[in-house]
Amino acid sequence: MKKYLGEIGLFGIAIIWGSGFIGTKLALDGGLSTVQTLTLRFFIASLILGIIFYKKIKENISKESLIAGALLGVFSFVGFATQTLGLVYTTVSKNAFITAVNVVIVPFIGFILYKRKLDKIGVISSFMALVGIAVLSLEADLSINFGDFLTFICAIGFAFHIFFTGEFSKKYNSYVLTVTQFVVAFLLSLILQTVTGETNLNATPVGLMGALYLGIFSTAIGFLLQTMCQSKVDQTRTAIILSTEAVFGTIMSVIIFHEILTTRMVVGCIIIFVSIIVAETKLSFLKKKCVEESTNKIMESQME
Repeated sequence: MKKYLGEIGLFGIAIIWGSGFIGTKLALDGGLSTVQTLTLRFFIASLILGIIFYKKIKENISKESLIAGALLGVFSFVGFATQTLGLVYTTVSKNAFITAVNVVIVPFIGFILYKRKLDKIGVISSFMALVGIAVLSLEADLSINFGDFLTFICAIGFAFHIFFTGEFSKKYNSYVLTVTQFVVAFLLSLILQTVTGETNLNATPVGLMGALYLGIFSTAIGFLLQTMCQSKVDQTRTAIILSTEAVFGTIMSVIIFHEILTTRMVVGCIIIFVSIIVAETKLSFLKKKCVEESTNKIMESQME
């Protein structure tokens, strides 16, 4: 069981993040603005983890780890800001699935920044994802919903976050990385909130409960587990498991908000999900099957 603790943790994160779409919707419907929701969730996460892991952070903090954590904080802010704002203009299920495209973008980041090999399957799967997004997001007049566009920017931000979390988690302390990124994301959210003049909170109890859930579960627990698990699980398996967040988000949106899934949405979601699996598995299961069949044929011919 210990061998698979990393994978089990990532599945737990996928479920938590899937439910996070619901928490965000409740916060927004409960009177909180996009920026206020971000500020509260990052403040709550920073406060809780900062207090609980103060000693471990103090023992492992370094200039390099602070810089790394700050960079993750910037990507977190960009991802969450565009995702939360996008949710104002689009549905929960579409927001969840378009966000999941980030796992297809991850390999291209490695190729561009570190010249890491990019195979043909990765390119093909990316085009599949674009087709899926078009089917899911384009309206009848071929226009793109503003919320869908913002959510795609969110996918790019989270792709950078996943990639660099994988890079940094093997070098620096998980607690330092996690708390630092939350503090930076909180400060950016607070600055934006001040600039936009959204300093007055007029939230209902439901809105505050939504923000509290996001701060504790989707942010503090979710991202701490992600940083810890990504030091034990390779990026391919991590991306595959975390991509199921979209599935959980859609299921919960249908059950709780009674969203109606149209045929076009279902087809688009399936194409996106398949592209994610193809991109991250590299069709290794088919290659393995071909090798096994070839081996069996050789053995059969030798026996004859």
